[in-house]
Amino acid sequence: MSRSARLARLAAVFALFMSGMAAAQDARIGLSSAVTSVDPQFYVIGSNSALARNVFDALVNQDDRQQLVPGLATRWTAVDATTWEFELRQGVRFHDGSAFTAEDVAASLRRIPTVKNSPSSFMPFVRAIAGVDIVDPHRIRIRTSGPTPLLANNLSRIAILPKGLEAATTDDFNQLRAAAGTGPYRLAEYRPGERIVLTRNEAYWGEAPRFARVEFRILPNDAARVAALLAGDVDAIENVPSVNLGRLRQEPRVRLARATSNRVMYIHLDTARAESPFVRDRAGNPTPNHLRELKVRQAISTAIDRRALVERVMDGEGTATIQLVPEGYFGHVPGLAPPAADRETSRRLLAEAGLPNGFKLTFHAPNDRYPNDEQQAQAIAAMLTRAGIETAVVTLPAATYFTRASALEFSFILGGAAAETGEASGVLNPLLKTFDAGKGTGTGNRGRWSNARFDALLDQALASVDAGAREKLLQDATRLAIDDLGVIPLFFLANTWATREGFEYRARSDGYTLAENLLRAR
Repeated sequence: MSRSARLARLAAVFALFMSGMAAAQDARIGLSSAVTSVDPQFYVIGSNSALARNVFDALVNQDDRQQLVPGLATRWTAVDATTWEFELRQGVRFHDGSAFTAEDVAASLRRIPTVKNSPSSFMPFVRAIAGVDIVDPHRIRIRTSGPTPLLANNLSRIAILPKGLEAATTDDFNQLRAAAGTGPYRLAEYRPGERIVLTRNEAYWGEAPRFARVEFRILPNDAARVAALLAGDVDAIENVPSVNLGRLRQEPRVRLARATSNRVMYIHLDTARAESPFVRDRAGNPTPNHLRELKVRQAISTAIDRRALVERVMDGEGTATIQLVPEGYFGHVPGLAPPAADRETSRRLLAEAGLPNGFKLTFHAPNDRYPNDEQQAQAIAAMLTRAGIETAVVTLPAATYFTRASALEFSFILGGAAAETGEASGVLNPLLKTFDAGKGTGTGNRGRWSNARFDALLDQALASVDAGAREKLLQDATRLAIDDLGVIPLFFLANTWATREGFEYRARSDGYTLAENLLRAR
């Protein structure tokens, strides 16, 4: 072999080696739901919040089981009943190079109420804040309008931005004109509905990020997501379709990870309007809104076979429920079990409500947000139809669906809510508190259910510094809301991930897919 040929061969081998080294530092992850914005303060929805946690830190972060851990604050203490002091981490820099100080915290909190057109605002997490006092560059005091024992939990949901981005719009973030955080990865590319590319933050204050580049690919089609994993096109996928779990368990090249989810699937009903756009009589004509009648809501809840949904639609990947947080979470009500499905009881309740022949209903649901969401809706509609409520199903992509649902265009909708703060008020407040745009309450209350006694119990719980008393108040509020069926809980999801050979995923109860939880297999 000539010298030139040997050199060419060595060059080729070196190029292949370097290509392999580069690939080893990259990660490709298939997401099941679109990220609708990279503004971390725009929309309380799991897909957006999960992506944001790769790029932005909160004062207080949550670990894999939603326990509070230091983030940009190293310590937090109650000064008195309405004042909390946070000691801030020193030596931290934002991706734009600016140093992190107390001014950034104050600006980030001021920005929350100014964010426009949010389908579900972050306001409930900061509503109690009455003022922010900067003690020094690395110490801040937050004053609240009343005792707020869950302030640290609430602030774990709020991304901290550089003070220079206080006036940045959501579009500024989406165009990457304003995307600086302090997290382990930087935003490098955002193509809505297609992909998000992150690059390593070499100056990260915590454990060094293990990947130089992370590409999140939006793969809402279940079959396509699994196929991408098996073909090696991605290294990991989230929300493994339950129908594929049996096959993947037999695949030696695949590892599965599972955690009980904090996310409950539920039905929201229009209980506010005298007439609702998708409630009709048996002939299809407008009729008074029957969803306002408690016996009708009871008939709907009793008609739904939750255990069948879990076993047949979800292939066993879930837990039937009639409440909003799973066992083990603060505020869970022991002994509150879902009713047994009973079609005849549902028909009797309809007759008692003056509807012996039932009525017509349209059920709207997303078709690319939650595992088997369209199949869930179809199965529930069939159950309701058999009980005398003739139910049609219309499904939409999540980006369209949630915008229209928030605009109250529907009557009967499927949703999923997670206990983002790690306890019951994180779900009770947005889903069931009386909607008030000015106060930022009930931001996810798309049925506009309202009950003054529930509101009072929740307010008392959120102000109680006695943990035992607070939990009882949350449980009492839950019982009241479920007795009146302000929402109809169905089941808790199971969070599942799958990784190809050479990788494993450290499962999280919040279902977040984070680059830092993707590990090299041991």
